[in-house]
Amino acid sequence: MLDPHRLTVFRAVVSSGSVQAAADNLGLTSSAVSQHLSALARETGLVLFQRQGRGITPTPAGLELAAQSEEAMSQWGRLDSVVTDLREGRSGRLVVGYFASAGSAWMPNLVKRLTFEEPDLTVDLVLTEATNRNITPDIDIVIDPPDGGGRSGYRQVPLSTDPFVAVVPSTHELAKSRTVRLADLRGETWVSNDFIGSLCHRIVVSACAAAGFTPRFTVQAQEHHSAIQFVAAGVGISVMPRLAARALPSEVTRLRITDPTPIREISALVRETGRPNPAAARLLEMLLELNAHPTRRGRSATP
Repeated sequence: MLDPHRLTVFRAVVSSGSVQAAADNLGLTSSAVSQHLSALARETGLVLFQRQGRGITPTPAGLELAAQSEEAMSQWGRLDSVVTDLREGRSGRLVVGYFASAGSAWMPNLVKRLTFEEPDLTVDLVLTEATNRNITPDIDIVIDPPDGGGRSGYRQVPLSTDPFVAVVPSTHELAKSRTVRLADLRGETWVSNDFIGSLCHRIVVSACAAAGFTPRFTVQAQEHHSAIQFVAAGVGISVMPRLAARALPSEVTRLRITDPTPIREISALVRETGRPNPAAARLLEMLLELNAHPTRRGRSATP
């Protein structure tokens, strides 16, 4: 079995670019770092570094080991945190998955409330839409695919319906109205706010097809904050979930879309473990309460 400490030293050398830099960062001597590298090379049977001038550089095998060990080291770090929690008497840990707009709009105040009520609880938050890590959250806030389908080992709890809105420059002719027909956006220059082929992108393109056109994306912003700034600069318009368009600069106006209205359904996937999870149950209760009273979204939660 590989020694996690040696892997930590090895990854530090790969990241910092030299034995001496890694030694300085880790508070070790360069001799101790070199000994760890030699021991790891013997354990793995791999040539991890090669000489380059007066220094060393990772071999292809070394680079692959560094990349593939990231998840294992992350899980090891989590296990180490569990041991620390147990030693210091903290009652538990809750892993929550989320996507970006839900994380921004909901999670800060909800986590603040939850940890106020349960001060011994540690909450790990994972942006699941941006990671390939093998994460098993206790609660995962997700966008439901249009064709349905759940996740094995989880119970699905619907939270809300989130309509898409048009975000346009405040000087735009359309900004004079509170609503806009989707077909009226046909000739506009569009700014994407998600990755091509992503679920939300497909929802928008499908709604446009139902309205009889294909949007012309000339800017691939691929996330909401940048897309809003492109709109504010007058580059084009963007269609995004209302949850992502809560806080807009004065240069931008939000319009309700009709005929048809693209929507996304948001659910919480709750892990079924066969034993009670009071922290997960309480967070789910807060999520349901929040979405039952939409006007409370985005307000500061006072414990």
